[in-house]
This record gives sequence, structure tokens and C-alpha cells, in this order.
Amino acid sequence: MTAGIENTVLIVAATAVWYSAAIAVAAVTAVTARTADRRRDAREVLKVLVRRNSR
Repeated sequence: MTAGIENTVLIVAATAVWYSAAIAVAAVTAVTARTADRRRDAREVLKVLVRRNSR
């Protein structure tokens, strides 16, 4: 592989890891937050992160 392709693959992999971590943190917060407001906010964040196109 060329250096450019290797760097691109690393960037894509790192982005996927960070995205997965963000979803995991939001999901845990949505379940375990102490206040209802925080749980509701975490669910809204999850809706944005895991938005699906309905067709």
C-alpha cells in the first residue's frame, strides 16, 4: 500500500472507533443518568448519532 492509502485507512478506522465510543457513552448515559432530564438529553443525542433515513 502507498503511504496515502495507509493514512486514509487509519483515519477511517480511528473515526469509526470514536463514533462507536460516542454512541456507547450516550447509550450508557441514557440508561444510567441520575435525572430524567439527562436521560432524555442522552436519548436525543442517540437519535442524532444513529439517525436513519426512512424511505
